[in-house]
Amino acid sequence: MVEETYSAGLISQSFWFVELKKVIKLLDAGKSEEEIKKMCIDENLFGAAKEYRAKRIYGYIWNRVKRLDKTLIELFGTSDLATQKVINLIAILRSDRLFFEFMFEVYREKNILGIPIIEDADVNIFFKNKEIQSEDIAAWTDGTTRRLRSIYFNYLTDANLLTVVDKKKTITPPILDIALERYLEACGESAMIKAITGVD
Repeated sequence: MVEETYSAGLISQSFWFVELKKVIKLLDAGKSEEEIKKMCIDENLFGAAKEYRAKRIYGYIWNRVKRLDKTLIELFGTSDLATQKVINLIAILRSDRLFFEFMFEVYREKNILGIPIIEDADVNIFFKNKEIQSEDIAAWTDGTTRRLRSIYFNYLTDANLLTVVDKKKTITPPILDIALERYLEACGESAMIKAITGVD
């Protein structure tokens, strides 16, 4: 389910949990994609500063919603806050291959090795390795990878998978809701479970 291509698209996005929750509530209430888009723009549902920004945020959030099937949307509605945040993270990971690989290759590895701290250097090494594997990533500027590193940390903090105290970033893997874990297994996404929970 994870995207095939590499992208730096997360640079222009945020975790947007509250916004995703609003859209899912509207879907649950039977609103169509068009009606939701209209509300997001006409009623400024996301509190965007400008209309073009409201349109862009809507576009990004709808892209995430499309990564969630009916079962996962229903699960979102009945889950606790921690699980809802993890579902938002899953939607982001499904739409961003590089972030997924970071979770699987860095976050998970650290946890398996019993190293509870993620350093900036860990992410820098990850990007250096990806530059060797991908011409697209090799063409990115240092500024792009720096911003992506910052975004990865922000997302993990917002999803409660990372705790930052005095710039020290401690891995705090979640215990997945059993219904969510079974759903991911049924979808053949055991790699997603491993990436998020940091297990072997």
